[in-house]
Amino acid sequence: MKKYEQIDISGDVALRVRGRTLEELFRNAAEGLSELITDTAGMEETEEREVVLGGESMEDLLVRWLNELVFLFDTYGFIGKRFDIALGHARDDSTPVSGKRGKVRLAARVSGGCFSPGVNESRLLVKAATYHGLSFRRVDSGWEAVVVFDI
Repeated sequence: MKKYEQIDISGDVALRVRGRTLEELFRNAAEGLSELITDTAGMEETEEREVVLGGESMEDLLVRWLNELVFLFDTYGFIGKRFDIALGHARDDSTPVSGKRGKVRLAARVSGGCFSPGVNESRLLVKAATYHGLSFRRVDSGWEAVVVFDI
């Protein structure tokens, strides 16, 4: 099973992502996003970031997760290379995360490094993951999602 594949869409780009588990799907989506931006093969893991998010559904959480990674790149030049992810359901009394109380929750530890234009290959300038054309479904081998990115 391929982890992800790029789909060209007029004016945008999409990823078809697969995973045996939801955590694997979220990890593969993050890896695919990083590879849209640069070749991570030679990138050293020099930094680690913690990400905690809530969402109304797994679809919502996936888009919010990918947009948080875009934010880390846009703001700090940080590119994730390894993603340790835990997914779960939020309790009603849980503290809102990222300004939004939700039904599902993601906690992740992201290892990676800072993008350097002189060292790292520039691929696509990803602006955001979108809800447009988003699909998220269970398949025989686990899970599959399609996410469209504004570029």
